[in-house]
Amino acid sequence: MAMPASCPAFRRVVLALALVVVGVPALAQETGPSPLRSGESANQLAANQAVGEAVLIPNRVIYPGETIELAALKQVTLVPGKHKPDGMATRSEELQGKVAKRTLVPGRYIPAAAIRDAWLVEQGASVEVYFTAGALTISAAGVTLQPGAAGDLIKIRNVDSGKIISGTVMADGTIRVGAS
Repeated sequence: MAMPASCPAFRRVVLALALVVVGVPALAQETGPSPLRSGESANQLAANQAVGEAVLIPNRVIYPGETIELAALKQVTLVPGKHKPDGMATRSEELQGKVAKRTLVPGRYIPAAAIRDAWLVEQGASVEVYFTAGALTISAAGVTLQPGAAGDLIKIRNVDSGKIISGTVMADGTIRVGAS
């Protein structure tokens, strides 16, 4: 059976489209001033381009444990008609001050599961542990056995008794245990 003459041309077109799609994972273009063509004003250029969703992606490798700063990110505009996938962090409020849990590669979306809040208490830190029940409040000194951010449930060793207890990290760096 003979192949049509247009088959190699079709394959080249499909290959070119595949390379374009795979080569631009965020399907975005960099945000910034675009060069003007001769006789074209900035208003005409803006009218010719459809406005897409602006997102932040890394502009360099961000390693695990590294705090994400806005200087390590670049803003790109998604190709019109494309939207960011669900579960991706792409706004400055979601990324500023967070810590990478795994390596973040330039030009790729940042999965929300790949970032975490910065630790409020480190492992081995001395902390105040509070138990509150109604008007009764008991405090004790403790040593954290795990790092934790605000709201995390971590294990603590009571300095006086040596018992290991679990408690919630509070915004002020103290640990709350038991009833509240």
